[in-house]
Amino acid sequence: MLKYRNDYEKVAMGLLSFAPALKKIDRLQAELQWYQNSDARQLLLWKDVNQDFSGIVGVELRPHFVVIRLIALTPAVRNNDQTNTILDELQDMYPEQRIMGTLETTGIVAKWEASHE
Repeated sequence: MLKYRNDYEKVAMGLLSFAPALKKIDRLQAELQWYQNSDARQLLLWKDVNQDFSGIVGVELRPHFVVIRLIALTPAVRNNDQTNTILDELQDMYPEQRIMGTLETTGIVAKWEASHE
C-alpha cells in the first residue's frame, strides 16, 4: 500500500468515487482535504496483483488502534478476499495496533477478524 501524495490526487479521487457517500465532486474534494488536514489521518492506495491501483483505504491512527474510516474498491476487485488482503496488509503496516472500524466499517472488520479465527 502506498500513502497518499499530491501526485496521486486524480487516482485517489477516482477510487474515492466508488464510496457510496462520495458521489458528488464537492463531497469528494472535502473528504480528500479532511485527510490532508491531520497527520493522524491517512489515505492509503492499494494495488492489485497486476499492480493497478484498485482500492483506497482511509484510516485514523490512534496510539493503540487504527480506525478504518472507509474502504473503496473498483468493481473488478470488490470482494471479501481483496478486502481481507487489504486489511492483512494494513495490519502488517501497523503490527502493534488493533484494526477497528467505524459504524460504517465495523462489519468489514468483523468479517476479516472472523476469517483469522
